Amino acid sequence: MLLAIIGLLILALTLLPALWAKAVLRRYSGVRSDYPGSGGELARHLLDRHGLQQVAVETTEQGDHYDPLAKVVRLAPEHYNGRSLTAVTVAAHEVGHALQDHAGYAPLAWRTRLVRLAQGAEKAGAVLMLALPVLTVLTRAPSAGLVVLLAGLASFGTAILVHLVTLPVELDASYRRALPLLASGYLPRNDLRPARQILTACAFTYVAASLFSVLNLWRWLAILRR
Repeated sequence: MLLAIIGLLILALTLLPALWAKAVLRRYSGVRSDYPGSGGELARHLLDRHGLQQVAVETTEQGDHYDPLAKVVRLAPEHYNGRSLTAVTVAAHEVGHALQDHAGYAPLAWRTRLVRLAQGAEKAGAVLMLALPVLTVLTRAPSAGLVVLLAGLASFGTAILVHLVTLPVELDASYRRALPLLASGYLPRNDLRPARQILTACAFTYVAASLFSVLNLWRWLAILRR
């Protein structure tokens, strides 16, 4: 019963930040005819302004992100082509990651390594957790099952660690890099407060992702208790 209550609380805390973030992004997605360019054009301009001509700007269906390995800022079509407060703010945020990479910002490098590790570890963790009952029966050794259980939990823990590292990286890209750029003449003064809301909403999506990793771990523990 307690696990069920905890699970419902985590589920609510996971869904609410994501829903709020989507609402904020949608609220400021209207076309702004007073803006001189789209999100993609602003990203290209900011990169060139900071001597990052080698960093490309592309559209993607995989969500807005900066790829530090390929050196590419990737924006969703509505942000790449859009001329809205959401589009230009999201573009500036992703450029913020490119600036982190160029400056040798250590937490970004840590996250990049952890993401690659977590992708393999999470898949391995799912396999280990599924194999746990079978291995325990075959070996008839509870210690073998314990080893597999610990390995599975460690793999899910890696995903949680990635999100914990990701949040400060996102906050730095938003508030130390993107917001000062936008405030340096790219946005009217009355747009800066909603731009901050958009950046906060983007950060909350990573809070939701962190909580989802915890929920996923809780789900596997609940299965094993049955």
